[in-house]
Amino acid sequence: MATEIKIPRVGMAVADATIIEWQFKEGDKVEGRQVVVVIETEKVRTEVESPATGFLHIMLNEGEAAPAGQVIGLLAATKDELARVQKETPAGKPAAAAKATEPVAAQSPKAEVATPKEAVSAAGEGERIRISPMARKLAEEHAVDITRVTGTGPGGRIVREDIEKAIATKGAAPAPAPAAPAAAQAKAIGERKARQTIPLTGMRGTIAERMHQSLAISAQLTTMGEIDMSEIVRLRNNLVAQESTLGTRITYTDILVFAIARLLKNNPKINASIAGKEIAVWEDINVGVATALEDGLIVPVVKHADRKSLVEISQEIKALVEKARENRLGSNDISGGTFTLTNLGALGSGWTFETAIINQPESAILRVGAITDRAVVRDGQIVARPIMTYSLTYDHRVIDGAVAAKFMSNLISALENPTLLLA
Repeated sequence: MATEIKIPRVGMAVADATIIEWQFKEGDKVEGRQVVVVIETEKVRTEVESPATGFLHIMLNEGEAAPAGQVIGLLAATKDELARVQKETPAGKPAAAAKATEPVAAQSPKAEVATPKEAVSAAGEGERIRISPMARKLAEEHAVDITRVTGTGPGGRIVREDIEKAIATKGAAPAPAPAAPAAAQAKAIGERKARQTIPLTGMRGTIAERMHQSLAISAQLTTMGEIDMSEIVRLRNNLVAQESTLGTRITYTDILVFAIARLLKNNPKINASIAGKEIAVWEDINVGVATALEDGLIVPVVKHADRKSLVEISQEIKALVEKARENRLGSNDISGGTFTLTNLGALGSGWTFETAIINQPESAILRVGAITDRAVVRDGQIVARPIMTYSLTYDHRVIDGAVAAKFMSNLISALENPTLLLA
């Protein structure tokens, strides 16, 4: 029996993966543990090793996408078996995703949703319409009848461009999103000349899809305010003076991750996710740190942050950021997050408020701005204090307003009285 090659499942975050490059051609013999295909998921590229020795049958072509657990290729033990599987499962027709075996609490919300399957034509008795997962999703959003669409992909497979043409023809708008489809947008632009065109693929495409998806599937609400950082500024200056002794230069991000991780232990409902029809309150506290790159954004994760010292957190964040900027992050580095921090202070954002978008399948994200001197009233006197703005966005399906307010109240108290973090 042929051995299956599947899209690997990465921690709690189960996202569609794009086939970047097959390392062997159809029919080639592949040895066990050789890198057989390169995929891109969660904004990073991953090399998938061959699970066995055999002759390769490619079921999903480069540039196409599939969900985690989907079978994208087969390894036949013999040439005869290869000929048989080539006939039974032609290229462009991946097998259905494998059923998840993990318990609900170990999966993300997306893992609970049925994976896209080949659509079945109502006109043909048992005849299946070959369509890529991305094309099917777009067709569903725009109410496009795929039985009336002619596929231009390999073997007549319907691809995204075919659905976009169908949308443009019928003049349909997407059901959940106000944005016009690509074809309609291109028409609206008209004859204007673009200075530069950036393909909405790879990291940029992943960011666009995940941000849109996050807003579409969750009830996001944002609470905003200010924090007096006088004591944290004093603490950080003292820690910087001890850099040679500590072995690392402590940043405000390091201190914030340290504080957040400890407060999540006492505010467990913030450290939770929707899992099917349940709310999974996670035992592990894994804090993601949004990191800006030249061509996008990525969120490496500090695992078990509540068990680590400030120095350990600082060293780990620096290592993760360095790997991110050198494109060396692995799937494990960006998976499993339960809460995200995005600090725009280093970019000179100043006294600003913004609504951050939740990094699914998490239920909350904290955005902070730069620490700036502002006039405040203390003991009846107007004085200048270093103030940091914050915006906490949370999923109201999971977190009530009172729970979010309590978490922020605890965090503000800890940052304005750092000794509370030692209690």
